[in-house]
Amino acid sequence: MEDIKAYIESGILELYVLGDITPEEKLQVEMMASKHSAIKAELDEIERSMELFAEDNAVEPPAHLRDRVLNSILTNFGDDSTFTTNSEQYKNNIVAMPAAKTSNFYQYAFAACLTLLLVSVIALISLYNRLQQSNIQIAALQSDKQRFANAVSLKEGELEVLQDASFKFLKLQGTPKAPQSQVTVAWSPAKKKVWIDMRSMKMPVNDKEHQYQLWALVKGKPVDLGVFDKNADITDMKEMKSIALADNFAVTLEPRGGSPAPTMDEMMVIGKF
Repeated sequence: MEDIKAYIESGILELYVLGDITPEEKLQVEMMASKHSAIKAELDEIERSMELFAEDNAVEPPAHLRDRVLNSILTNFGDDSTFTTNSEQYKNNIVAMPAAKTSNFYQYAFAACLTLLLVSVIALISLYNRLQQSNIQIAALQSDKQRFANAVSLKEGELEVLQDASFKFLKLQGTPKAPQSQVTVAWSPAKKKVWIDMRSMKMPVNDKEHQYQLWALVKGKPVDLGVFDKNADITDMKEMKSIALADNFAVTLEPRGGSPAPTMDEMMVIGKF
């Protein structure tokens, strides 16, 4: 009995309640309390006394200090190893996806890929069509540009004919074959250039199988200067082949594309400088 009293008076029980003992001493106190009711009663009395003391001397902490303590507790709680254990346990409890769900996943994935492929093909076809249309537009613009360049060149040539004093103008008169016909020729011996005025031309409209052909007579020999059509829509001048010497000019009606020699009975107009 004296040993129990001495054990109680040693102060070990107070340290136990305060948590200021080693694990071995804690185990010893718990064993003694389970064996001796006096020790157990003393422990309960010490705990009640400390609780009353804490209540009587409690101080309300500042709000900011309370928040800091709570946040610290929550942070430590979140970092607690039990969470890691629970997370690992959750991972370990994950089961494999059933075969049916796996099959459905691949079916959906294949359908999505096929849909994406179809959309891509449609987009490529649309892009190709737009590119084709762009190419057609570019070709049309280039053609218009070429026609414009030709028109500018033609106008510059006409202006040269009208302003250059080296050009001579000759009206070729109709023959018995076409007495009402008339063609004006502009010729510059110095520049070896020959033009015909399509605007003032008076000639029957030729058919699709024939064309008019301009000739220069040089010392009695005909020289081809090119072919042309009588078209009511043509109102410009037309440049023909070059020549430096000529005694006469004449126009005959020939098969389309021209002839190596003039058809004399198809002579339409003739003139001499």
